Amino acid sequence: MARVNKKQQKIIETLDRNVQMCREFMNDWLLFNQILSAYPSPGVNKAQLESQFLKIKSKLAREHQVLREALGADYKFDANLMNIVSSATNLETIYSQSEVAIKKLQNEWHRAFISINETLGIIEDKKARAEMGEKVFVGASAGEIGMSGGMSPQAKKNLIVVVVIIAVLAAALMIPPIRDLYWGALTQFFPALRGTGG
Repeated sequence: MARVNKKQQKIIETLDRNVQMCREFMNDWLLFNQILSAYPSPGVNKAQLESQFLKIKSKLAREHQVLREALGADYKFDANLMNIVSSATNLETIYSQSEVAIKKLQNEWHRAFISINETLGIIEDKKARAEMGEKVFVGASAGEIGMSGGMSPQAKKNLIVVVVIIAVLAAALMIPPIRDLYWGALTQFFPALRGTGG
């Protein structure tokens, strides 16, 4: 690991936390599928599986929201991921559907799993680059906006005001009488400018 300053170290710690959260979410996503796949097996305790299924669904919903906010721009999960969780009301209902519907759910689960892996790869790569000393930005929550390279809402408003003022002044300076007025005022305060313009 290259020598890094405190700010870079904080970014590395944030990325490390994001990697851990993403791995935990992926493990829970795998558990969701294991419980789902175990339900039709002969001799399983269906009531126990239903209970575990409801718990893992709740955990996934909580983790997903936190992870999405923490990852910001690095969040690349399949858009359908939470629809899979919310539409899978309980195991009995899922398996009372047609084979085609169950196959569709499994395919959607796999597509979402791939997107979770892609997201994890992006974050791990970013963390490795940060550890080598490269400047990287983390798409973080509002509390960590300074590290994300983004602007606060107030800074955006201030920037807009400055741009509008500059645009108005530029437009005003294109009109000869106004330009002469401003130039006259400037040359009055800065005599050295008298021979340079107007």
